[in-house]
Amino acid sequence: MTAPFLSLAQIRNRLALTARRINRDQTGQEVWCPVCGASVTDVLRALEKVQQRSTATVPAEAGRTEHQQPG
Repeated sequence: MTAPFLSLAQIRNRLALTARRINRDQTGQEVWCPVCGASVTDVLRALEKVQQRSTATVPAEAGRTEHQQPG
């Protein structure tokens, strides 16, 4: 598929696969992105945090406190 038709999950998965492949191929050296300056390990760590946040669901009503007025 082409990029405009990919979901955010598909983009995240492709980024993770590419970062892991680069990390595996360049054993022993830190690889940096020429565009953004991030290292491959930084990208993988950020993707792991995003995955953890997306799987930890919080009910919408958990943080809301509504006080009802008597009457």
